[in-house]
Amino acid sequence: LPAVVSVTDQSGEARYPSFKGIMAAKKKPVESLDLSDLGVEAELVGLAGAWSVVDEAAARPARTAGVIVKDEGEGGKQLAEFLASQKFI
Repeated sequence: LPAVVSVTDQSGEARYPSFKGIMAAKKKPVESLDLSDLGVEAELVGLAGAWSVVDEAAARPARTAGVIVKDEGEGGKQLAEFLASQKFI
């Protein structure tokens, strides 16, 4: 199927299973299926059957310095103006 994949900062964080989950996983059967079991021809999968091609991938640019607003009674107004200028509100 065609798909769009997006990766966030949290995608590299490990998720640790509980002991109960590890023990339950040991008891589950592992089933392997090949293309003939699924009724799919080999020409329809992999690079030969791909509908799209990735021409290029780039790393996310480094973060730039943020804006620090010192609240002296007008912090909320400055925040609202900033969000409006960035078209968030």
